[in-house]
Amino acid sequence: MPLFSNTSSFTLPKRLYSAAELLLGGLLLIAVGKALPLLMATPANWWVAIGLYTLISTLVIIFWPFGSLGWANRVTLARAVLVALVAGALAANVFVGAIWQWLAIAVIALLLDGVDGWIARRTKSHSRFGARFDMELDALLILLLCAGLLRLESLGLWVLMIGGMRYCFIAASWQFPWLSQPLFDSFRRKAVCVWQVVALLLALTPLTSHFMANLLAISALISLTYSFGFDVWWLYRKAQRD
Repeated sequence: MPLFSNTSSFTLPKRLYSAAELLLGGLLLIAVGKALPLLMATPANWWVAIGLYTLISTLVIIFWPFGSLGWANRVTLARAVLVALVAGALAANVFVGAIWQWLAIAVIALLLDGVDGWIARRTKSHSRFGARFDMELDALLILLLCAGLLRLESLGLWVLMIGGMRYCFIAASWQFPWLSQPLFDSFRRKAVCVWQVVALLLALTPLTSHFMANLLAISALISLTYSFGFDVWWLYRKAQRD
């Protein structure tokens, strides 16, 4: 299954238009990064942040051939800038010395998650690309929070399963196509996602003890395992019926 759906033919002027907007996003990354000297303290921090943003921009160029990104996707692009900075700060464990600042950037990126969807609905510019772009950034940010928790609290590699479970699910769908079938809307799934993020953020704060961080991470992993397990079971039953 492709990362995004490409439903339009290639047009160079439209690609150049969106490329210009992505370039402005890169300038925003540099400006915000310069204002965060504690998080972007070494060349390694910059290399990781710029490298990730370049990868994201390349995927946007490939899968968005419609010209102007639109305001909803521009907000999502701003989130991509913040996610890139979160990733950059992980290099050389720089984020440990500026944990509150790092968490603040992550929280802002998460709060903007609702803004781009609201704008898309108000401007009637909702697209399959925009929804997938938003979803992939959410998944990446959660995985980065897991990596931060692994380094900060030394909980063990199991904590990466919280952020990696979705990627395992996608990889499994390549072997079992029935896993890629659409799922029903679920309050349970949304609630588990919210708790997953809240638990990770709470576990990462310096006010949380190592023991409590373990409990929070374990609760996130257990609830996520249950949620994915239920969805896999439902998809399997649906495939058997069909």
